[in-house]
Amino acid sequence: MKWIELTAESQLDLIDKQSHQQPIVIFKHSTRCSVSKMVESRLERANAPDNIQFYYLDLLTYRAISNAVANRYGVIHESPQVLLIINGKCHYHESQNIIYMEDLIEQANRTITVP
Repeated sequence: MKWIELTAESQLDLIDKQSHQQPIVIFKHSTRCSVSKMVESRLERANAPDNIQFYYLDLLTYRAISNAVANRYGVIHESPQVLLIINGKCHYHESQNIIYMEDLIEQANRTITVP
């Protein structure tokens, strides 16, 4: 798993642009939460596809960015949380201990193949 750290709100414009070329996942992670740590570990152990880019947001350090993500993509803030961004929009989001790589891949494939 190769994470790209999300540390500046300006990166959201880049994410929107990149999401027109490939799916983007934003993982909002709380470094103080055991569930968040478990989900992070689960994602890192899974086979991450090459055609999806994965961004990692430490929401305790970058709370303002976490709020900007919630506002931009129209999702209520939760932690841990994943958002699947395609064509500048959030097409799927999930939180807590029901976050799985397989679901992200399935949703990305489903969204890309739908006209």
